[in-house]
Amino acid sequence: MATTTTPLPAVAIDHRGHSTTRNLRTVGMVWTRELIRLRRMPTRIISGIAQPLLFLIVLGAGLKNLVGGQSLPGGVSYQVYIFPGILAMSIITSALFSAVAIVWDREFGFMREMLVAPVSRTSLVLGKAVGGGSVAVVQGLILIVFAPLIGVDLTVARVLGMIGSLLLLAFALTAFGIVLASRMERMESFQMVMALVMQPMMFLSGAMFPLQGLPTWLGVLCRLNPATYGVDLARRTLLGSDFALTIGDWVVPVWFDVAVILGIGTAMLAVAVRLFNTIE
Repeated sequence: MATTTTPLPAVAIDHRGHSTTRNLRTVGMVWTRELIRLRRMPTRIISGIAQPLLFLIVLGAGLKNLVGGQSLPGGVSYQVYIFPGILAMSIITSALFSAVAIVWDREFGFMREMLVAPVSRTSLVLGKAVGGGSVAVVQGLILIVFAPLIGVDLTVARVLGMIGSLLLLAFALTAFGIVLASRMERMESFQMVMALVMQPMMFLSGAMFPLQGLPTWLGVLCRLNPATYGVDLARRTLLGSDFALTIGDWVVPVWFDVAVILGIGTAMLAVAVRLFNTIE
């Protein structure tokens, strides 16, 4: 008696689903690796906090009598005025230097192992961006505990708004740092480029001085600096709308700050992905 066999129905394998899951896991693992690196290097946290505190305590105390409260909106003290800028400077420094891990991994061969893994390079870039941004925000949040000591009034809404603004700034600058690091092969070259980029970005952001009444050329440079909008967002979150950035007679709205930072971060992330795809 002949037996007939019924063919089993074809099972469609959703490779896209497996690929998406694998890439999401990659983002999570790269992010976790950055956090583990931070935990194993406590000196990184100390150094990331020491410089902002030096500016806040030494420079702020030294100049607060020269920069009188009458010359600042609302008559606030100089230390209160620069505190949001100090937080932003901490984010700028940490976010840009978090990309040093890319150069480090390339020198020691770990980058090659990641690039040959069966995952998209976009997930590697996203993991680096999320990890570096998270580390930067952690260091910035530690500084918030010093706010009441200098007279900054903190509320839950202000703290949450500050966290959001720091996350945006960290995302944009970490992506920018990844773009720079992806073209560097030596640690010495990366450090030199970072010094050339970081110092002008910090001091032209309005973190340390008001942008009103500046020479025209200096005012234009400050307003072309992407970090200026991150500092403005942080300052308005903590101190209110009296400290809003202006371009001519136009008061820059909060949504414009957010759009500039998010747009630059997205563009830098796209460039970083493109550069990673060219790395052999």
